[in-house]
Amino acid sequence: MSGTKVAKGKGSETDSASAGGASGTTGVTFYEISDAQAGQRIDNFLLRYLKGVPKSRVYRIVRKGEVRVNKSRIKAEYKLCEGDVVRIPPVRTTQKPKAVTVSGGLKELLEKAVLYEDDKLLVINKPSGLAVHGGSGVNLGLIEALRVLRPEARFLELVHRLDRDTSGCVMIAKKRSMLRYLHQQLREGTIDKRYLALVKGRWPNRKKLVNAPLLKNVLQSGERMVHVSPEGKKSITEFAVVERFPETTLVEAKPITGRTHQIRVHALHAGHPLLGDDKYGEGELNKAFKQKGLKRLFLHAVQLTIPMAEDEQAITVDAALDENLEQLLADIRD
Repeated sequence: MSGTKVAKGKGSETDSASAGGASGTTGVTFYEISDAQAGQRIDNFLLRYLKGVPKSRVYRIVRKGEVRVNKSRIKAEYKLCEGDVVRIPPVRTTQKPKAVTVSGGLKELLEKAVLYEDDKLLVINKPSGLAVHGGSGVNLGLIEALRVLRPEARFLELVHRLDRDTSGCVMIAKKRSMLRYLHQQLREGTIDKRYLALVKGRWPNRKKLVNAPLLKNVLQSGERMVHVSPEGKKSITEFAVVERFPETTLVEAKPITGRTHQIRVHALHAGHPLLGDDKYGEGELNKAFKQKGLKRLFLHAVQLTIPMAEDEQAITVDAALDENLEQLLADIRD
């Protein structure tokens, strides 16, 4: 779930791209830390959020207690937790906001990627390699591109995230009421999300559930690494065999919880790492399949089923595999 940015006196709003920073003079902001942001130090979070603000100024507002977490003063080395509410004071930045431009190729790609749209909700088949939002070294993400391409849209916010290398269904709310509703459904676990993944080896039919707590570490570089640990958060993924190949298995994964890198780490924990996974995969196997044409992580959010209000039917959206993944499957079937 995205972080929540609440402007003082204006009620709450969710700003999924707010890690991209702020510019000019802003009012007091209250920012709720998401699971994906937990684990990083408050100073590193602020340096990314307050782009253009001198580092000395960032450390000064922490030291003077102008930045608070859950209404308490903190030190620069404080590590953020999911659900922490960070008070960020008005700060004038020295960096002018850069105009966001969208290439013709990305525009065409995103126009073809619309899977579902009504007056409240947009679902996009996100391409692999495109981040869902800018920040942390990424200048342009899906949400920024959509805002440029749809200047008439008064409200466009990410409902949830996908890893940059993962493709498939991403929900974007077009109304605040829909955003709040979908966040509630995500918290209650009523949105059914299905993924397709190609994994190493023969996944056994009897292995239908991985229940292993996951602990996230944020490295000094800002990179997130996750591993199974008794100290981690409860994490559950259901798996089902879709198709078998000589060296690999195509599986469907249904995450019951929504932890960072959950499917990838649970598959690794089960002894079947994902193909094309540079972070948790097996190097030699990845190299062999790269020679066979696999150019990316084989993980795709293939289907979403969203329960709606009592008088409305549930929405089910399917996202086709991209050409690279389809071609690889065709080749290994021969």
